[in-house]
Amino acid sequence: MLTQLREIVEKVASAPSLIEALDQLVVSTCRAMKTDCCSVYIADHERQQYTLMATQGLTKPHYQIQLAFGEGLVGLVGSRAEPINVADARHHPHFKLFPGIGEESFGSFFGTPIIHQRQVLGVLVIQQRQRREFDESEESFMVTLAAQLAVILAHAKAQGMWPDQRDGLHLIGSAASTGVAVARAWWDDNQPRLEQVSPASCLDLEAEQERLSIAIELASAEFRRLRKRFDSDLHKETLAIFDLFSHLLNDPMLRKDLFAKIAAGDQAEWAIRQVVEAYSDRFANMKDDYLKERAQDIRELGQRLLFFLYNDDVTEHQWDEPIVLLTRELTAAMLASIPRDKLAAVVAQEGAANSHAAILSRALGLPAIMGVDFVPEKVHNCKVIVDGYRGDFLVNPSRHVLAEYNRLLKEEDELTKTVEEEIGKASYTQDNQRIHIHLNAGLSADTSIAVNQGVDGVGLYRTEVPFLLQRSFPSEEEQTVQYRAILSTYRDKQVVMRTLDVGGDKPLPYLAIEEDNPFLGWRGIRFTLDHPEIFLIQVRAMLKASIGLENMDILLPMISGIAELDESKALIERAFVEVAKYAEEQGQVLKRPRIGIMIEVPSILYQLSALKGKVDFISVGSNDLTQYLLAVDRNNSRVASVYDALHPAVLHAMKHIIDTSRGLNIPVSVCGELAGDPIGALLLVGMGYRSLSMNTRNVARIKYILRHISVSEMEQLSQFALQATFADDVRAQTTEFVDERGLGGFIRAGK
Repeated sequence: MLTQLREIVEKVASAPSLIEALDQLVVSTCRAMKTDCCSVYIADHERQQYTLMATQGLTKPHYQIQLAFGEGLVGLVGSRAEPINVADARHHPHFKLFPGIGEESFGSFFGTPIIHQRQVLGVLVIQQRQRREFDESEESFMVTLAAQLAVILAHAKAQGMWPDQRDGLHLIGSAASTGVAVARAWWDDNQPRLEQVSPASCLDLEAEQERLSIAIELASAEFRRLRKRFDSDLHKETLAIFDLFSHLLNDPMLRKDLFAKIAAGDQAEWAIRQVVEAYSDRFANMKDDYLKERAQDIRELGQRLLFFLYNDDVTEHQWDEPIVLLTRELTAAMLASIPRDKLAAVVAQEGAANSHAAILSRALGLPAIMGVDFVPEKVHNCKVIVDGYRGDFLVNPSRHVLAEYNRLLKEEDELTKTVEEEIGKASYTQDNQRIHIHLNAGLSADTSIAVNQGVDGVGLYRTEVPFLLQRSFPSEEEQTVQYRAILSTYRDKQVVMRTLDVGGDKPLPYLAIEEDNPFLGWRGIRFTLDHPEIFLIQVRAMLKASIGLENMDILLPMISGIAELDESKALIERAFVEVAKYAEEQGQVLKRPRIGIMIEVPSILYQLSALKGKVDFISVGSNDLTQYLLAVDRNNSRVASVYDALHPAVLHAMKHIIDTSRGLNIPVSVCGELAGDPIGALLLVGMGYRSLSMNTRNVARIKYILRHISVSEMEQLSQFALQATFADDVRAQTTEFVDERGLGGFIRAGK
């Protein structure tokens, strides 16, 4: 049966059109099941009906067979979203007779839904003249077939081959950068792919090393040129993307590994693929979204090296008007190669919202959608709409849809201009309550961190990137220089430095860690406490860097209990005594830093009262807290929909933290994604939070929306949210709340 199943799926998948695929399906299924009839009905959710699209066994009438949702046995299968097995279909109360198709001659009926991501795409039916129930093996075969067909049909729907797609093509991806664009699409995929490089050896080692050296120099020159192009337009934090590429290209270990492969007889292309994939894999296996996406940046670097192995120059295309760039995989170099005034938006087949290219898109104010399943030949040069709020990509939209989006685009431009004009203002609510807005930083491996005049300081600085990019632990001196530069950048503002957060889920390239479940394993403070020598070196470097600046706080990640906190503080005290003595010898005084912990492991929620007198502040990592509370890996596409920061359990946990912390008189901040989301920010302030830390792109909008709403209104909103049973109810209520105050443009297109 497995062989037959595989053959059917392969035939359906290789068919040139949806109709031919379905025709092939019913014929092959009849043959495999040795049954008298097989039919497939496709769901039209707009019209709320099923349409008979293909059949082997029924007589096709001159009219189209259509059943309303819930009508007939087919409708019953769809509404219940489960298989129906009936021995005598004609006497079933849901049976619906269509004259002239010969269905009355069949006795038995088995129908199973075709479901993709919880949506019923259609119903697959087999029938026999004999009155009997289909046995378990037949049921199992049909259910398995339907499950495999779901992926094929979902792909067909994404390609615009669905019956209900009448007014252009509507594709959906992951919203990576908000905004709206209306322009013509331009497909560009001239970048070589690492995975297409095959093993190959070379005879002339010297010539091959020369090829690689030239490619490295050309790539370095390109990154310097692209950085210069953006120098006056972007924050230094965003420009650090190109600095990271230059840093990697100049890394002696990377060069050594590349040339070692060639010295062993490998062709330059094959050497690049092997080394880049090895480096990339270290990041790809990490749980942290930000660090996981660095794997893609390293692959981008490798692909640019491949490009320059074949090309000694970059030819820039000339456009008469702005375009929507379509690409297989969006890269920072691709974005930089097109003049800003000629780029309206970007749409990529691959990639995620946390990639460097997505970050750059946001910094440029470009709407961007990732993971869109489009066919380049069908979209290139078409009029398209990009909705970066919803992740919608509309191809050849109707005149009415086009007019509506042009109106929304005009409104959005007006709103963006207003928001940016007020970014420098302090964040006070409408009833004059101060909300402190901080920055989540640590984008690059160097010290190019933006001085953002719109923030009150750095609420979270990630220190692990330098550790992950090197081939050995950075020395105390190297770390001191790194931290000093950051603290100097924010000389008059507080900087919260999180200690090293690596471990089983974020393995260091020079310290292999293998675990069955790294998400619950050796990471964060657990790792550093098991390696006090590493922890002490880092803390001493932080303390030395702070001498004379006195603007550093230390934040401990992944604390799950008081014992870990006490042990960490003992080590910090030991480091403080040593560095204080060092400072005294230099004629300086070391200020004792504030010490805080991340609230992200649920167990610490029940020990908050024990933190009194032990910590100076706490910072809530809403991303991991949500993940651990809901027992869901948000990087797993199968369960990503379960991850929801507005889940009632998460909201109650956030309320418990702020209430308990206030009672203990411990300052508290939120540094997860929830703080930078307009809906999340309103709920958090309503709960009592007065300090939010977020990525640069969210600062202006969050400050603006908070200035136009009173705390009392936000308190009422959060009270409703805390009483709700479903996250969807919270989302609907907050969306209505924002819309009623004329601020809907912060969560969707338009004003």
